[in-house]
This record gives sequence, structure tokens and C-alpha cells, in this order.
Amino acid sequence: MNRRYFLGLSLSAMAAPVLAKKPTERPRALSLHHMHTDEKISVVYREGDHYKRSALQQLNYFLRDFRTGTTMPMDPQLFDLLHDVKVSLGDPDARYEILSAYRSPQTNAMLRAEGHGVARNSMHLYGQALDIRFPDLGISHIRDAALSLGRGGVGYYPSSNFVHVDTGNVRTWRA
Repeated sequence: MNRRYFLGLSLSAMAAPVLAKKPTERPRALSLHHMHTDEKISVVYREGDHYKRSALQQLNYFLRDFRTGTTMPMDPQLFDLLHDVKVSLGDPDARYEILSAYRSPQTNAMLRAEGHGVARNSMHLYGQALDIRFPDLGISHIRDAALSLGRGGVGYYPSSNFVHVDTGNVRTWRA
């Protein structure tokens, strides 16, 4: 082979863009059990980089203020956080138990007045927080997994047996 031709071919090959295949990501799904309504839902809410609108609407209704029936668009990043926590715990098919989700201003004020220790400007008011647990896993594992992700707030409530997660500023507390 002519050296000149060989070098030209090599340089052309080196200059050609390399198209790396994006690894196929498994669709993101959540399974939830609302402890106050006893409702259950399992839904694929995201495929690749695209959130599924109908799934988000189902989740918004499922996570409504169960006392008033009021809904709020939940922050989709909250669903990503839940998904990533369960995957980091090694159980991508786990079903969360939901103890608190969206809270209307009326419900939040009522809980404050009754002395439940809820924040005046709670992230629950904005569809950015959930209080969660798994039926068969200690909440310290959930807390540790959520903290390791470094996204949002993580509150640890051992006497009430739940973990609060939200998509606000990164912070942590124990109650």
C-alpha cells in the first residue's frame, strides 16, 4: 500500500466523528401505596429524557391533599429522586408507602394549629415534598440513600417511622 494513501486514510479516519451509542436506559417507574387512602399506583412516568404527561397527571391526583381533594402539579424531579433512592437501595421495583404528599394551605394551617410540627412554609405546599418509607426496610437506609444523592432536603423522623424528601435546597434534619 502506498504510504501516502495510508496516511491520508488514517488521518481521515481520525478526523471522523465517533458516534457513541447512549446506553439504553430502563424506563423510570414508581410503585406507591398511599397510607391514608389505601390507594396504590404503579406507573412508568419517564422514558429517556421525556416525562409522560398522562403518568404525571395520574401521580398528581394520587398525591393530592387527601383531606380536601385538592391537587397540585408535583415536581417531576421529586419522582426522579424517589426512583434513584430505590435503585441505589438495590430494589428498582420497590413500592413506597406515602404518608404525606401535597398539602393545601388549609390542611397545612390545620396541622400547625393542632401542633403536628409542620413548617409554615412547608415544601409539601408546593408539590415538592413527600414523607415516605418502605414496609420492609428500616428508614435509616432510606435516609442514607437520599443523603448520598445530595439532592434536596432529607428529614429523618425515627419516632414517626418516615423520611421526608424534597427538591428544595440540600439540607438535613432529625426530629
